[in-house]
Amino acid sequence: MTGTRLQPYELEPLMPGGAQNGLKEDGGRPRNAYSRALKVSAVAVVSVIGLAAALSCWSPRAQCPVARRLPTVDSETGVGRLPVLGYNTWNAYHCDINESLILETAQLLKSLGLADVGYKYVNIDDCYSEKNRTATGDIVENKARFPSGMRTLTNQIHDLGLKAGIYSDSGWFTCQLYPGSFQNELRDTRLFQEEWGFDLLKYDNCAIPFDTVIKQGMVGKFQRIADALSKLAATTRKPPMVLSLCQWGEEQPWLWAKRFGQSWRTTGDIDPNWGSVTKILDANSFITWASDFYGHNDMDILEVGNGLTYEEAKSHFTAWAFMKSPLLIGTHLASATDETLEILKNTEILAINQDPVVGTSISPFRWGINPDWVSNSTHPAQYWSGESQNGTVFMLLNTLDEPADMSFSLTESPWIRAGRQYSVRDLWTHTDNGTAVRNFTAHAVPAHGVVALLLRDAGDEPEGIYPPCARQAWCMSKNGTKYFPE
Repeated sequence: MTGTRLQPYELEPLMPGGAQNGLKEDGGRPRNAYSRALKVSAVAVVSVIGLAAALSCWSPRAQCPVARRLPTVDSETGVGRLPVLGYNTWNAYHCDINESLILETAQLLKSLGLADVGYKYVNIDDCYSEKNRTATGDIVENKARFPSGMRTLTNQIHDLGLKAGIYSDSGWFTCQLYPGSFQNELRDTRLFQEEWGFDLLKYDNCAIPFDTVIKQGMVGKFQRIADALSKLAATTRKPPMVLSLCQWGEEQPWLWAKRFGQSWRTTGDIDPNWGSVTKILDANSFITWASDFYGHNDMDILEVGNGLTYEEAKSHFTAWAFMKSPLLIGTHLASATDETLEILKNTEILAINQDPVVGTSISPFRWGINPDWVSNSTHPAQYWSGESQNGTVFMLLNTLDEPADMSFSLTESPWIRAGRQYSVRDLWTHTDNGTAVRNFTAHAVPAHGVVALLLRDAGDEPEGIYPPCARQAWCMSKNGTKYFPE
């Protein structure tokens, strides 16, 4: 990853006589930013993201008639209220895992200060078990890779003040052909939580039984594991494990998965390149309404530290955080660079993801390069905003392969009040950058770069600003005088 820069801003309402109310640059000299050529085709993914369903209920205050009325599985227990922060082994190690690696990862979360900023889960993905169940029907850990046993490992993780996650599958086998949990749901959840001591279950979608066997759709298949977790919780009188559904966005889980678990994958697997990041962001831009407390669109494991440029990694992390996705580190922590750790430990970005008052995602208010409400995996929506407990959050994303200025009117965001001015906080430079009135411009946003802002109400805007309306269409005085007549 390479390069960083301080963003110069322009906040300039028109004043009487042509006077300007602007914001001076901070004087910091930007470093170089690097871009890579993209070989990504613009592909319409309307069928994948359920555009029709999204359009019917998306708005900043939408009450989706399906997702919003579903009961949440653990709203009473408090399990999974906020997006999970932690580590998952898959992106960095795939099947090359063992207990020493898992324990080292847990210790690195502590020693690198990641646990201090909220990363608490150490999640083991596929390939930890023997290839076959025991004679009595149990999954058993691979004795060569986990000689001390899973209970010893989870005890060590818990002793560090962290939590532990495990993996299984809704089919006969996992995606790497280890035992799945179909028809063994209650047995396996009891093993994972009661005997092994895990706190989270990632539940995959491979090796699907024949229709004549399962006689259920996607919803019914995941209902089985949710029922098992509920039965176990009722028996043990303990909170259930966090359930992370990994069904790759199939059958539109944002419409139903909140009944069963605390997060659901919305797309196929992420890859460590910019095209994959924008493709996932594009798909999720139409379903932001589905995320709230106790239920989150899962945009997949982070690729920060795995080959993205510095600017791309910041954009990736900002988008995942502001859209309230679980944030699971997926890089080799032992060799993590200072830039990687800087991104992952940005407490101002993490505070939006973990906001205890506002659980909803940011949403696009303007697409920018691409026409509004049209899918484009190369140029997804560029202008986003949302609520937070401390003000209005903005994300400006430059999807071009070269630097670009990015401008918008404040009241394009539904969370901004007309006739007010707003203090501007940059969440990457960690600087307060003056006061915005009516308009905002970020100059020379790096290729594939991001601007992340927090705007707070700073009182009435100055008197005498022209034009009298931020929204110029149908701007009219009390006596009927129309400004900007067509």
